[in-house]
Amino acid sequence: MAGKRGGLGKGLDSLIPEHKSAKQSIKEEKKLEKETETQKSGEIKVPINKVEPNKEQPRRNFEEDSLLELADSIKQFGVLQPLIVQNKNDYYEIIAGERRWRAAKIAGVKEIPVIIKDYTPQEVVEIALIENIQRENLNPIEEAMAFKRLLNEYHLKQDEVAERVSKSRTAVTNSMRLLKLSSRVQQMIIDDMISTGHARALLALDDEEQQYLIANKIFDEKLSVREVEKMIKEMKNPKKEGKKKVVENAFVYQDIEEKLKSVIGTKVKVSQKSKGKGKIEIEYYSDEELERIYEMMMKLES
Repeated sequence: MAGKRGGLGKGLDSLIPEHKSAKQSIKEEKKLEKETETQKSGEIKVPINKVEPNKEQPRRNFEEDSLLELADSIKQFGVLQPLIVQNKNDYYEIIAGERRWRAAKIAGVKEIPVIIKDYTPQEVVEIALIENIQRENLNPIEEAMAFKRLLNEYHLKQDEVAERVSKSRTAVTNSMRLLKLSSRVQQMIIDDMISTGHARALLALDDEEQQYLIANKIFDEKLSVREVEKMIKEMKNPKKEGKKKVVENAFVYQDIEEKLKSVIGTKVKVSQKSKGKGKIEIEYYSDEELERIYEMMMKLES
């Protein structure tokens, strides 16, 4: 009777385990660790062309220089923080992380890390707003419009909005008041031509044309908030002797400045002093331009 066969019948492979280099083992361990971490966080990678921004997100303006800097960083180190997205069946909609998405596209990234979440439309707005506020990404008008949307569309009270974004009720109220300014003045705030302090001073003026004219004067003459407040106070409460004059002067001089500017071809500033006195300042930016202005003045004499 033949004896039972031992391990040799299984071949050499069963007796001599496959040898792995230490480097290969470490690589596999790290890969396993990464997969485990990904499973815990819910992070996955998806094609970047399957990810689209949320059309209702509060932020509208993205600084090009800042995006280019982030794109350079992404080229070196990749996208370090995943985007928060919602699954929209045929694409993923960004809830938080549009700036990273834009920079990754500039960097030529093909895949991007995301975490898929399921939120209500109101939660999406709140999360996008909170993320942008925390990163100080919103300009004052974008922030005010986001607050207004939470109030109007989702019927939140100002106290509730303030609590959600970790701001005081007064801050939310003051922010939303900026939307009472004319659209042209709001754009000047967005373009950082005037500050929110200047803008709040302009709210004392009901006439939108007045708001815009004074806003331009602020920008041209680099007026302080205190100077603007004083000017508007004088316009609204003129002294007896100059009741009509004080109200009209800001617009008269603005008109004169514009006409002189078109004739001379450079910036002109008309400043009023007391008793009908004042001065005219003409700016020039080179010796050639000074010569041109001088010749123009000499022709006026003849």
